[in-house]
Amino acid sequence: MRRRRRRTVLLLVGLLAAVGAGLGLADLVHRPAAPPPVAAGDPLAHGVGAGAHAQPSGYPTEGSGRFATADSRSPVRGYGGPLHRYRIEVERDSGQDADEFAATVDAVLGDPRSWIASGELRVQRVTEAAAADFTIYLATPATSERMCADGGLTTQRYTSCRLPGKVIINLARWMDAVPDYGAPLDVYRMYVINHEVGHEFGELHQACPGPGEPAPVMQQQTYGLDGCVANAWPYLDGVRYEGRPTEGV
Repeated sequence: MRRRRRRTVLLLVGLLAAVGAGLGLADLVHRPAAPPPVAAGDPLAHGVGAGAHAQPSGYPTEGSGRFATADSRSPVRGYGGPLHRYRIEVERDSGQDADEFAATVDAVLGDPRSWIASGELRVQRVTEAAAADFTIYLATPATSERMCADGGLTTQRYTSCRLPGKVIINLARWMDAVPDYGAPLDVYRMYVINHEVGHEFGELHQACPGPGEPAPVMQQQTYGLDGCVANAWPYLDGVRYEGRPTEGV
């Protein structure tokens, strides 16, 4: 009986020694954990800077390039000056509703903190292309990149852009904003509408006035706040809020 137990123990020791030789002691003690998944808010999750085009959850990165137009007109918003008419188009297979996007845009551009606060312009949404001065598009990253590139602008599927008569909002930014923005998604959405439409109204880029100050709406907040805090509006407390002009548009 003792001989049989001793033989069993020796067999187990020999087996463990063989396994240890094949795997190494570290493998027997600890196997490295799988790498953590990329966070949803990380730009790399959407291929930014990595040359990849992985599809994030919730919205597509590429679409058909066909657009749906929002129905109906909005009231005229503003207190004086020329009337700027815009229409809304949303890429059909983006997962977004054209009328819902239009309602958000209408609310932003009709807000008393937006561009109408100057008293020098009014805005109205229309449906007919012939009646519109410019069109605001919501497009997937691939489609927005292609549209912006047609006007000579490089967006790397990341930023939105403005071309004469066209405001092109990147769906990825609309859905995810940008990392470390420090404000809710709705604030970023209001900012990107006011920023790109501001270009349509002739506004140029501006710099952060100083650490802790609100970022001017014409600051390129998508690329960082430079010490400022997020701000979506060109008028604060009824006064035009601006920073130092920077080069480019």
